[in-house]
Amino acid sequence: MREDVLIFRPDQVDLTRSPLRRGISEPTYVLGAFNPGMTRLANGNLLLMVRVAEALAEPVRDEGVRAIRWTPEGYALDAHPMAGVDMTDPRQFALRAGAHRQLALTSLSWLLPVELDAAGEAILAIHYDKAIEPAASYQDYGVEDARISRIGARWFMTVCSVSAERHCTSLHSSEDGLNYRLEAMVLDHQNKDMLLFEGTVQGYYWALTRPLGEVYFAYPPDSPYAGGPSINFARSPDALHWKPVEAPGLRGRKGSSSAMKVGGGTPPILTEAGWLTLYHGVEQRETVGIYRSFWALLDRDDPSRLLRVEDETPLIEADPVLTAPIAHQMYLPTPVVFSTGMVDAGDHYLVASGEADLACRLTRIAKARFA
Repeated sequence: MREDVLIFRPDQVDLTRSPLRRGISEPTYVLGAFNPGMTRLANGNLLLMVRVAEALAEPVRDEGVRAIRWTPEGYALDAHPMAGVDMTDPRQFALRAGAHRQLALTSLSWLLPVELDAAGEAILAIHYDKAIEPAASYQDYGVEDARISRIGARWFMTVCSVSAERHCTSLHSSEDGLNYRLEAMVLDHQNKDMLLFEGTVQGYYWALTRPLGEVYFAYPPDSPYAGGPSINFARSPDALHWKPVEAPGLRGRKGSSSAMKVGGGTPPILTEAGWLTLYHGVEQRETVGIYRSFWALLDRDDPSRLLRVEDETPLIEADPVLTAPIAHQMYLPTPVVFSTGMVDAGDHYLVASGEADLACRLTRIAKARFA
């Protein structure tokens, strides 16, 4: 069994209820409503925590390109001279001056809770009153790509927090899965795709992390692994203070077409065979690359022990049929699917993904696929 549907699209966001209205009076539009964290609520319904990337309709004005920034007093616009920027990547622009690579955005991301029925077939409510927006200086350029894990009686949500100060991971928690509070920054600069396991291991919280850097050291020529970003492990006594696990994690393999970059996808869930997680691999192509979803199985008692890594046949790939009705809104040059949540749905799993950095996709995959 396998079914795919776009469950939530940019046109379904009501920007009159956007948090950016507190400070930005100029026209904006939804660049993408995508990469949804997903969980099952106590009432049995599903929740998607949708990333809404809200962009200026007119980012360039008076020979300058403008970035949206949160402040404690509201939202502001910062103008950067056009002569000093590179706008090759449609998702961001790069400043040419300076000793280090610096990026800025013409959009700002906030999180919108969308409640679905238990089967994931219909939208029941869009909770604008519970939207999550920047709330600290380390989030002044937005909050992105939520991942939600239910551990015991609490829900934990990690987000990527973006600012000039640092590019970090922050943690929210909830007692009901719908109302979240910001706890703290938990991983520092450029450690993305942090996913908490949906359960503890020998009394510890476990997580997948993916630190980024400007340089990586080479593996020996006869190694099966490709150098570059990798998915690592960390553990914590309280979900706030994390220590890296020394054992290596999931690494790009030379034999895979999607080894340019790997990163976490869905929070690991416990199955009879072990911890199951989906992750993304990127094939180098043009500026952005092709994103696909693969899967891995980890030992239930020692998750740093990899039982199986499936990086040859993609589990989920971008589907142009799904985005055909909204093709006029697409801005990425290459196919992208980015899986961000998975729940048990009986004889199958329901997987939430961002499709084309544009919309939210649900995919039903039979459990037999992971045998």
